[in-house]
Amino acid sequence: MHTSISASHWGSPTASRRALLIHGLTMSSQSWEGIAQLLVAKGFFVVAPNLLGHAWRRGTNYSMSALAEDLRPYFVMDTSYDVIMGHSLGGIVTLSLLPFLPKAKETTVILLDPTLELTEETFEIHRKWFGKEVTNVRTANEHMAENPAWSRGDSVLRALGAHMCDRTVVERIFEHNKPWSFSSLLKHIPSHVKTTILASDPAFGAVCHLEHVPCDVARLNTKVFIGIGHWIQYECLDVIMDEIPLPRARL
Repeated sequence: MHTSISASHWGSPTASRRALLIHGLTMSSQSWEGIAQLLVAKGFFVVAPNLLGHAWRRGTNYSMSALAEDLRPYFVMDTSYDVIMGHSLGGIVTLSLLPFLPKAKETTVILLDPTLELTEETFEIHRKWFGKEVTNVRTANEHMAENPAWSRGDSVLRALGAHMCDRTVVERIFEHNKPWSFSSLLKHIPSHVKTTILASDPAFGAVCHLEHVPCDVARLNTKVFIGIGHWIQYECLDVIMDEIPLPRARL
């Protein structure tokens, strides 16, 4: 892995396939280490940007459109990706990036438990919880104790992401995106984009709920995984990799 202030990269830039990974709130680009290594083994060059407000990056506008616009440089000169993946907040940013995609390229989009809608009550619960996460950063050992399925490496990267964010960023992200309502973005998926939502178990802290996912959108599939929590990329890499299309064999 190679890391800069703005992004992490895995694999060779000359690889035949490319993946773009968008992390969630109070995370960082490094948090994709596990899934990125599996993608590299499948022949991908993997790019994971740090969202504005994360990894010491700071701004003044944290609206969803501003978070997406900040990533526009990753699409310059019709740069395309075979796979784009977003977790939680990153799932909403991913949906906001779809207009930037070259129309000639078939793209697979995978949304990991995206935070599509928050009621006023859940909005406040999340705002306070994430504010606490960056004010009293938990150690890797504390994350492992609470999440037995996480590896030590993932737990360290989770703690690092929270350490590089701060309460002001959290407050402004919620303030600039109120009311929190983004399920309508799913109704504007381009015809060249195949989108899959991988939702966590509601009993294990899922934030993506089926009633918020429109059922009449072409090329949109939703799968709910029982027994898997919100951090799918830490708990069950196989279910994510199962959604990665294999390259067509040459005749």
